Amino acid sequence: MSAIIEAVGLAKYYKEVKALDGLDLSVPEGTILGLLGPNGAGKTTAVNILTTLIRPNAGSATVAGANVLTQPGKVRKRIGLSGQFAAVDENLTGFENLDMIGRLYHLGRDTARTRSRELLDRFDLADAADRPVKTYSGGMRRRLDLAGAIVAEPPVLFLDEPTTGLDPRSRTDMWGVIRDLVGKGTTLLLTTQYLEEADQLADDIVVIDHGKEIAHGTADELKAMIGGERVEVTVVSADTIGGAREILARFSGGEVQINERARKLVAPMSGGSEEFRHVLRDLEGAGIAVYDVGMRRPTLDDVFLTLTGHIAESEEAPEPAGVQS
Repeated sequence: MSAIIEAVGLAKYYKEVKALDGLDLSVPEGTILGLLGPNGAGKTTAVNILTTLIRPNAGSATVAGANVLTQPGKVRKRIGLSGQFAAVDENLTGFENLDMIGRLYHLGRDTARTRSRELLDRFDLADAADRPVKTYSGGMRRRLDLAGAIVAEPPVLFLDEPTTGLDPRSRTDMWGVIRDLVGKGTTLLLTTQYLEEADQLADDIVVIDHGKEIAHGTADELKAMIGGERVEVTVVSADTIGGAREILARFSGGEVQINERARKLVAPMSGGSEEFRHVLRDLEGAGIAVYDVGMRRPTLDDVFLTLTGHIAESEEAPEPAGVQS
């Protein structure tokens, strides 16, 4: 399957800060690539380069057969972009926003209007179509912004953290919309801070940190790399932390993390619910009183702690006004 998005050695520097440091990407047509990383990792910088908003210091890229550096106009005609913040005019209605975008794409008056109404209905915004966007909720604005990105039915779509700030229901609804788009042939590059989101949507995932790739694979491959589920145990007494650690170490395929102040232990497990039952049995057999115990899926912090030895940081790399990484 040929790649519709291809990047080789992308680098972007801001004084002494390397926002991107030799990033390679390849996205086959009709698939979703999840670009996963914390704030400041370089995700938005990569998107801004691929969508021709900024130029790299080094490297090359093509999108839908057009060169990002030498054919930016062709790239813009073939892509849609929904950034971290909804780029809609709050003084216009939802319909007016989409109609305006359609006119800017030279769809023609009738086509732009028809397309706008179709998208408002598709994104469950028909009832609010003629209301000013300033009356919309955050989730409604995000849906409208995504609708605007696909008015011209581009073959390639870039979504930069599309569900950040949304409540769980709105996030799930957005996932459904994204799946529908890709099911109809759209190729998508999705940036996110959430392993769960990449797990739900992406065919392939690239994890980046400080502008570099640190892991690449499917969601299942990343989970296997970092040890599957995590068992979390909070003991009643700090005196029993040592005993609990010994028990978890018997079943864990990795290091048992201990937060003595919170009396919490976290250990990677790969044996599922059966292994979890053995942990509970041994804790009870050792007379270790437990305040809380549970099994959870890996988080972004688990990925980064395993791959880099530190948790995901939230520092932003400095960039020009209006550009975030």
